[in-house]
Amino acid sequence: MAEFETLDAGGESIAVRKNLEVPMRDGVNLIADVYHGTENKPRPALVALSPYGKELQAMALTMPAQRRPSPMWDGCIEAGDITRVVKEDYAHVIGDLRGTGHAEGEHIGNYNAGGVSLGQDAYDFIEWVAEQPWCDGNVGMIGISYFGSMQVLAAAERPPHLKAIFVSGGHYDFYETTYHGGIMWFMPRAAREGRGGDSGWAFTDNVKSRMLETFSPGEIQERVAERLADPDVAAWPNLVHVLNYPKNHEAWFDIITNELDGEWYEERNPITLAPNIDIPVYLQIDQGRGWTMDGTIELFDALQGPKKLDIGSYPPMQSRPFIEEHDKMFRWYDYWLKGIENGAMDGPPVNVFVEGSRKIASGEQWPPLPVEYRPLYLRPRRKLSFEPELMGPEYAAPDGFYQAPLTVTDKVEILRWDTEPFDKPTEMIGTGAAHIFAEIDQDDTNFILRMWDTAPNGKRQLITTGYLKASHRELDERTTEGNPYHPHTRTEPVEPGSIEEYVLRLYPFANTFRQGHRLTVELSNAEPLADEHNSLLPPDAFHLPVGRPVTHKIYRDAKHQSRLVLPFTVKGLEE
Repeated sequence: MAEFETLDAGGESIAVRKNLEVPMRDGVNLIADVYHGTENKPRPALVALSPYGKELQAMALTMPAQRRPSPMWDGCIEAGDITRVVKEDYAHVIGDLRGTGHAEGEHIGNYNAGGVSLGQDAYDFIEWVAEQPWCDGNVGMIGISYFGSMQVLAAAERPPHLKAIFVSGGHYDFYETTYHGGIMWFMPRAAREGRGGDSGWAFTDNVKSRMLETFSPGEIQERVAERLADPDVAAWPNLVHVLNYPKNHEAWFDIITNELDGEWYEERNPITLAPNIDIPVYLQIDQGRGWTMDGTIELFDALQGPKKLDIGSYPPMQSRPFIEEHDKMFRWYDYWLKGIENGAMDGPPVNVFVEGSRKIASGEQWPPLPVEYRPLYLRPRRKLSFEPELMGPEYAAPDGFYQAPLTVTDKVEILRWDTEPFDKPTEMIGTGAAHIFAEIDQDDTNFILRMWDTAPNGKRQLITTGYLKASHRELDERTTEGNPYHPHTRTEPVEPGSIEEYVLRLYPFANTFRQGHRLTVELSNAEPLADEHNSLLPPDAFHLPVGRPVTHKIYRDAKHQSRLVLPFTVKGLEE
């Protein structure tokens, strides 16, 4: 077996193999660092792949884990606790994807690395790892977020030596990762460029825009002009800059110029590929980041092999370096990679932490308990009620707010409605919907809804969110009561002055409103600059605000029954 260097990390002696060349089938070499115990023997390997740079991941050896809102928190240190991996007698293999870090080849676009799918490269990488003398032929994968998505892309290619995966906090539907309800989300910009607590991609000269590689200069010019004609885009300096200078941030340029869902996003959507996966898969996600919960549940439903779904507690962001969930992960891999009978597959496949009661709800599917959808109606005087309003719009005049663009104000206008205090614990688990009847004086706006659990002392916690760009209000055939879907494949401008029904998808959640607590719902067209939830997220985790002044009238009367449709558990209704 080849020689290695040794280092000491927290009293643990670790063998290190640096800058190993990993050949791909087309002759391109990816680059990997390997960490394992100093005993010269084969062992199972856990592979971590990303464009963030393997050297960045090595900071897990030298930096204690940081929680938000620490300024040292770096969202890209996601490959796991190297020392812990070695201590558990696995090899930790951290690789640079093609066109990034020290790897060869081109990385074109976000998911199509040099014309080769990321899954294909992962297949070749995993099979190379399995052949090495320090690996016993049993391979799993490790890492959250981008690393988690790579696990799904790899598993869909079915490399023979990939025996199981453990995915925490992955992003799956690539359109929904960047456009929540059709509203652009800036977090992917931070992950690519390096902003607000993210180091970003380890860019090289070989990271290129797929749009620039695919279309002629004239076609690109037309597309850029079309995007700059959007007042929301034209008011945001970073977007104007990228559209005018696309080679500065090629991967972000591709996302800006594809604001609708379709083939560009779907061709390598991990959820679309999930039916190809028949190896054991453990999916873990924490509450507070609804779009990833939504994708995680959709992925779980599509998987074909042994599977577990674990939805954890608030807060939404894990430590960096990533250290959480390792106990569960090693129990999973000890079972599937080492053959240790530890009961990893015992019990129901779905386990959900319920905020409020702080209990675990378990079942065979999502939601884990039977639910009954019930409406909560918006009422005059900012009340939420189980009973609808009886007066018409001539008497129950609409609520309203005027929002000036953030170019001229820092004030975000927010409407708020509250229930009466619950007289008994009330449990809700599932997705939800918000039916909002609104009139605006422009042809578009954002609707951003946030639902809170408010304690008697005023302290509150975010429970779920919903987003919808007004021009994306079209629903498709998947829509059911309390579970709306929008195709996001075309826009339909709003006729100013018309009253329209907008149905927002409320991302999956699990919460028990304790006795004396209230359910609070807030509606706006932009997000507050800082509050008790946003402080837990990276600074760039906000959405593109509306770049024009908009007056909103929110109708909630006998004719226009604006309401929430929420998943009350049958158990909770009976208690």
